[in-house]
Amino acid sequence: MYQSAFLNSIYEFMLTRRYAKRTIEAYIYWIKRYIIYNNKQHPSDMGNREVELFLSYLSNTENVAPGTQSIALNALAFLYKELLKKPLSLKLNFKKSARQPKLPIVLTKPETALLLQSIASPYWLIANLLYGSGLRLMEAVRLRIQDIDLDYMSVLVWQGKGGKNRRVTLAEEIVEPIKLQIDVCKQYFELDKNNQDYQGVWLPFALSKKYPMAEKELGWHYLFPSSRLSTDPYNNVIRRHHIDETALQKSVKKAAKSANIDKNVTCHTLRHSFATHLLQRGADIRTVQEQLGHTDIRTTQIYTHVIQAGANGVRSPLSDL
Repeated sequence: MYQSAFLNSIYEFMLTRRYAKRTIEAYIYWIKRYIIYNNKQHPSDMGNREVELFLSYLSNTENVAPGTQSIALNALAFLYKELLKKPLSLKLNFKKSARQPKLPIVLTKPETALLLQSIASPYWLIANLLYGSGLRLMEAVRLRIQDIDLDYMSVLVWQGKGGKNRRVTLAEEIVEPIKLQIDVCKQYFELDKNNQDYQGVWLPFALSKKYPMAEKELGWHYLFPSSRLSTDPYNNVIRRHHIDETALQKSVKKAAKSANIDKNVTCHTLRHSFATHLLQRGADIRTVQEQLGHTDIRTTQIYTHVIQAGANGVRSPLSDL
């Protein structure tokens, strides 16, 4: 997979230990960057000092966000502890990234309605969930059929960012489209059951051990399945995965352009708009925090800057002249 035998060994090591695909990709990316930064020296010939210089370089020269620097640190800590068996010091001395987070791009309610109207099938429903339930992109893409609770009009989000679980609101307006989507899932399910090579839907390793029959139960299958079967890279069996998130991202971008919305609209913009519109309606900030799954309420407070009366609800004195 990689030109470097060393990077391939890291890939195989993480794959056999059931690390998430995106974690593997992110860690290998930063390990590769670290090696290139140090003129392609082998990591076993380096240590704390080189890691400190690299992390400081990311902050001073590349001005990366604090979260990005943290991922790089985690990748290198994993490399030295798990593979090289030379754990890094707990007192690394490097320049912490202090770049201020960007203010969120938020759509007005008319813009949101226009955007959603402009998104074509099969991505219309999932885009409505991004806005209507405040989901992150991958939270929506990874929804299972049983995560939809029509009795309590809610969506169950398992293992969201930070490994947190939460229950979020479900808009009544998309209940019927969701039922139709579940019917589509049932059609795929019946089709796959008749395929001798089909080994069921992918489940996290712990769940597949705890519920060995779950991978062939309808409820565990993805709400937004791919139209094609694929090979599971962990064990080379045939499964049906969820849709590719990049197709949804492109659809949202295309819809924003078609609707002549002059803002940098992404899938996450719908989540930003969900939070801001709730606050505009008078929702309690703690409720919004729970809906979004934020650990720190200060993360949620950033949305108060766009309420209609101005930043943080302050009315400009210019308006009184």
